[in-house]
Amino acid sequence: MEGREPSGGIPFLKWFTVFSVEQCEGVPEHICEPPPPIPEGLILPQAEALIAATGADFRIGGPSAFYSPAHDYVQVPRPDAFHDPVNWHRTAFHELGHWVGGAARLNRDQSGAFGSMAYGKEELVAEMTASFVCAALGIVPTVRHADYIGSWLEIIRGDDRAILRAASAASKAADYLLAFRPESAIAANDDDPDPDPDGSMALEGRVAA
Repeated sequence: MEGREPSGGIPFLKWFTVFSVEQCEGVPEHICEPPPPIPEGLILPQAEALIAATGADFRIGGPSAFYSPAHDYVQVPRPDAFHDPVNWHRTAFHELGHWVGGAARLNRDQSGAFGSMAYGKEELVAEMTASFVCAALGIVPTVRHADYIGSWLEIIRGDDRAILRAASAASKAADYLLAFRPESAIAANDDDPDPDPDGSMALEGRVAA
């Protein structure tokens, strides 16, 4: 029928050449405007200092959080893109947990496809790493680490020791990250009162969770 695509069409990929906005002329000014600076205080200083000290290629922006093993960089959305900005730290250290597992560092197996057992194990390690690091820095996210960890346990039910192996790998990853802390940051954190007096935050990262 006229005006309608024929049934049984075959989709195919097309190649397009694209350019950075900075390379284009005559585009509206608002498209070229850089994003506004991140509001002061949304990234906690102890987290900012640790991230900088790692030397990781850590990029802030975009709509999603991920670690790229092929290009060895981390990308995390801006903290003001989160419903509760404190949860940005949980996500940042989760992705840095993957970064620590990269080939140039602890060299964990990160080849698993989404939904596979190998992928689930790596997610467990990264989230438990985030839990340990947040606890060490006195950061208490409003999204519970244990809830995310539990969401991946289902796909590795066949391995009774998976959570123990993940906890061990996460402990190594957290120690790797925390070893970058400047001495001044460690001293300042030690002088602060316990942000989690009942131990519930740290408990979420343990096997008992």
